[in-house]
Parts: sequence; C-alpha cells; structure tokens
Amino acid sequence: MAKRVLAIGIEPGNADYSAFPQITPALVRGHIEAQLLRLRDLGFDVTSCLIDLDATAEAAVTAALQDERFDCIVIGAGLREPKERLLLFEKVLNLVHRMAPNAAICFNTTPADTAEAVQRWVEP
Repeated sequence: MAKRVLAIGIEPGNADYSAFPQITPALVRGHIEAQLLRLRDLGFDVTSCLIDLDATAEAAVTAALQDERFDCIVIGAGLREPKERLLLFEKVLNLVHRMAPNAAICFNTTPADTAEAVQRWVEP
C-alpha cells in the first residue's frame, strides 16, 4: 500500500507577493501541482490541503486530518513566513501533532522542493 502524504499550504491566491513581485499565484500553483504530481509518480498517495489565512484554516486542516491516516505531513514554507503567520503556523502544527501523532512531519523551503522534504522522512 502506498504511503499517504498530506500537503498543507496557503492557497496561492491568498498569499501576499508584494515582497516578491516576480512571483505570481499562478507560478506558485504550478509548482504545487508539479510537486504533487511528482510525489504521485514516486508512488505516494497525496492529498492537498490549501488553506485560507482566516478562521477557516483550522477547520480545513482538521477536516483533512479526520478523513484519513497519513504517514507524512508536509507543511509549506508559506505557513512559516512571514512572521505575522506564526500563530497560524503554531495552530496548524499543533493540530497535526494532536490528530496525526504517528505521522512524520516535514517542511519544504519553497513550493518546488516538496518531494524532497517528504523523501527525507518516508519512502513510497
């Protein structure tokens, strides 16, 4: 049976790109989709959980974690930066810790290195 991965990240259309004018929501979405496809090609069963920056974020993560058992959960860099998102990051991390205590937790550094983050902790 394929290892299950949950990829949690910020919905690209809701991110602030003012500090990075060369980056667009479409570019980020393309990287996310490419990484999800790459993980599937590597043999992982992947679920994407893109969240908003408001109160619905916790509910979306909770719903994703309730529906399945995951071997690995990757949390996107957009949740860790900028520092104004620290509280949201902590909420998501604590939900994952509480609801998926046996899952490996990993972090990507950009939307383009998600597969490498997962592969550090689990094999397909």
